[in-house]
Amino acid sequence: MSDAPLMLSISGARGIVGKTMTPEIVARYTGAFGSMLRETITDRPPRLVVGSDGRRSGSCLASAAAAGLAAVGCEVTLLGITTTPTVGVMIKELGCDGGINVTASHNPIEWNGIKCLNSEGLAPAGRETAKIIARFEGSQVDRVDGADCGRISYADDAADHHVGKVLAMVDVDAIRAKGFRVILDSVAASGGPAGRQLLEALGCDLVHLHGEPIGIFPHTPEPTEANLTELAMAVGKDSAAAVGFAQDPDADRLAIVDENGRYIGEEWTLVLAALRMMQRHGGSPVAANLSTSRMIDDVCAGFEGASVVRTAVGEANVAYGIRSNGGVIGGEGNGGVIIPEVCYIRDSLSTMALILELLATDGRPLSAIVDSLPQYSMVKRKWDLTAIGGKRAVHPILKKIRKHWASAEVNNTDGVRVDIGDAWVHVRPSNTEPIIRLIAEAPTREAAEQIADEAATVAGIT
Repeated sequence: MSDAPLMLSISGARGIVGKTMTPEIVARYTGAFGSMLRETITDRPPRLVVGSDGRRSGSCLASAAAAGLAAVGCEVTLLGITTTPTVGVMIKELGCDGGINVTASHNPIEWNGIKCLNSEGLAPAGRETAKIIARFEGSQVDRVDGADCGRISYADDAADHHVGKVLAMVDVDAIRAKGFRVILDSVAASGGPAGRQLLEALGCDLVHLHGEPIGIFPHTPEPTEANLTELAMAVGKDSAAAVGFAQDPDADRLAIVDENGRYIGEEWTLVLAALRMMQRHGGSPVAANLSTSRMIDDVCAGFEGASVVRTAVGEANVAYGIRSNGGVIGGEGNGGVIIPEVCYIRDSLSTMALILELLATDGRPLSAIVDSLPQYSMVKRKWDLTAIGGKRAVHPILKKIRKHWASAEVNNTDGVRVDIGDAWVHVRPSNTEPIIRLIAEAPTREAAEQIADEAATVAGIT
């Protein structure tokens, strides 16, 4: 038994390696997923791919994931160190029934986790996730006899397929003609090899920081301003650099630094990618979660037929929002952009290519493009659940927020989001960490801080 957290949600399973994320737990979780697939695929063994995000614990746990699947009769192809979107691409490429990436995304090195994907390369919807969790918690794993165990094979060309799909999406010649100098921080994880392959194919002069996937992060891996000072300094000192990019460990998120070394940040990633996508395709629905900046609404306002579809937080929710509304792009304010042309998973490779195409076709430096768009100020706060009474404290906190702003525009899809005039605040428990989040946005920093303070005071979590 351990007091370490094991997070089970629509984002998958995450825990502390050696405590709540062990080979035994991984094999049981993937065995639960494989057992669920076998209920619907009865004429042959289910086929799945398995990758890992480059953490030092990844190869061990990926082997356990493959073993858990094979033990319930699934055929498995191990991909090695692989970005999460690459796993999604390979599901389609190999005609698989699903896939798994061993990743804890932006969580610190002591964490790892399991992310399941279905046959369309989508994170399972809420009901399917609930079934996997119920099977896992009830140890409902349908192991087979020895002669029926699945085989485990290997593939080493996953990045080639992923990069090829991205290159087919953009105007390669226009980007190559510019010869952009790009500084990329791959945080010594899975995005390094594929990121280098893509940017070199696009004719970029690449300066690669922490490009080898050695699995020991050189800095806190979440791509926030505080964690990307090295990248910002490198871009700022390099007069030839056009842009700086930062990936998280499984390369599904992207943060941006402009040519002056200014951190543009994760909220801008979807805005810039969507701007370019609508320039190419015209206006269409854009799915974005409830915690994403209103900047995406402003971009959509400039294109006839464009609209914003707000979803609950979580990649699966955004992906289903894109599909159900016929969109060509969607994402979250954490730097995660989904482009269905490539895969229904947040993808830093596709996003880098789109932003480089935007720079190539616009002609202005990134700073000028950013400064020409409406600006807002966002405040993000979080509290450890154990410090405020645990999970049982969440419902009363949300109830207080609803009551306080009962006459405002309230959305209860995921926690509580309240829109008050030109400001909004969103309070919700995290899917991936044992914390509660508060995010507020307004035209000025003072106004954003004010509404954040008010919400925190009402909730009793100051």
